Amino acid sequence: MTAIDELLERNAALVDRTRGDRSSASPSLHIAVLTCMDARIRVFELFGLQQGEAHVLRNAGGVVTDDVIRSLALSQRKLGTREILLVQHTSCGLSMTTEDEFKDELESDTGLRPTWAVEAFKEVKDSVRTSLARLRHSVFLPYTDNVRGFVYDVHNGALHEVLSPGQG
Repeated sequence: MTAIDELLERNAALVDRTRGDRSSASPSLHIAVLTCMDARIRVFELFGLQQGEAHVLRNAGGVVTDDVIRSLALSQRKLGTREILLVQHTSCGLSMTTEDEFKDELESDTGLRPTWAVEAFKEVKDSVRTSLARLRHSVFLPYTDNVRGFVYDVHNGALHEVLSPGQG
């Protein structure tokens, strides 16, 4: 059995048993959560979310890219979100490589160098601050007053808020 087959079996057991409101694509808490794709981050359990309460966006590192801005612009302008919760984490794979190292590897394997940024970082708090700045300064996002960033400790489950320079 493939992993896809296993997930389809699990889904069949959950149909119509998942709690939450399915009546609208607009999240009832009017919030979007951006985090890393790391499997250790169980977003719904971490925040006690139910279906229909939040938009959840995930990518490598939980970093703010053009595609994240695109999704958040639609989330805010068409689906009513007003807050953004950014969560990056300890022991992230993006902190264990560099832009050039990964691009060199891809170019060596494929003969093509990617044009997109890897968004590698050394210090997760600095990455959170960079992503917060991108969110707060995006002309495409009308609601940037309630944007907050955190580092999730994958070892103990604790969340630590990251303040931007000049914040309390």
